[in-house]
Amino acid sequence: MVKAIYFIKCKPGMDQQAFRAYWLGRHAELVSKVPGLRRYVQCHTLLSGYKKGAPIWDGIAELTYDDIDAMRRITDSPESRAANEDTPNFADVIHGGGLITEEVVQKDGPTNPSMFKMAGFAIRKSGMAPEAFQKYWRETHGPMASKIPQVRRYVQCHPLLSAYRDGRQPIYDGVALTWFDNTADMREKPPEYRAIRRDEPNFLELRPENIIITKEHVII
Repeated sequence: MVKAIYFIKCKPGMDQQAFRAYWLGRHAELVSKVPGLRRYVQCHTLLSGYKKGAPIWDGIAELTYDDIDAMRRITDSPESRAANEDTPNFADVIHGGGLITEEVVQKDGPTNPSMFKMAGFAIRKSGMAPEAFQKYWRETHGPMASKIPQVRRYVQCHPLLSAYRDGRQPIYDGVALTWFDNTADMREKPPEYRAIRRDEPNFLELRPENIIITKEHVII
């Protein structure tokens, strides 16, 4: 399967509560009618994340398809076009972005609506090839991060390598999705956490702002 991840900013001038209500209401209703869509999830940035200024994104949307061909067919359906045409009613389409990815499940724990979901937006270390970055993240860093006791589920979303064809550069080199029981657990720093922080400079360009903490809404 492939997962399309869309990075969402609120429409300029729109109140945050109205933005979230529209996205979770009218827009979710339109997307849920798209035939062949396997999964649709909205992740809304916690309002507490705005205390020190606007976060990098107001949320992300995750849409899962059987494969690339199915995604192309579905995106051309009337229902999909209707959902796309609705997006400017609540989102800033100029400053948004998207990424087509494949999931690598590093820790396959159960989740529930009460959990908090951290989304981290990865940028690879300068000079590191995409293939080497993905291999290191998947085979070295991922298993280390999975050992953090407070992490309930951990999924890496790797961009398709075709996104780098002809010198192109996707908006991010990956998205890390991590579930916790509560925000206090996110702040815990056990030895396993300290180990991954020491490892990050081996493959990542560190940008603290490239993280949002969200509440997940599973639509499909």
